[in-house]
Amino acid sequence: MTSDKKKPNLERVAFLRSLPLEVKEQITGDESEAFMFEEEIPESLFEKIKDFLSEE
Repeated sequence: MTSDKKKPNLERVAFLRSLPLEVKEQITGDESEAFMFEEEIPESLFEKIKDFLSEE
């Protein structure tokens, strides 16, 4: 691993892992990568996880 590679946000990784299996099965690799690396969240992913997000 090179030092210029971005690291995933561990809280976001844990969040994705905590989702129910039926939700995780619907999430694409591109969607999960964007979420873990704090890129813009695709609307398709937001629709899949919105019921599990808490407002801060």
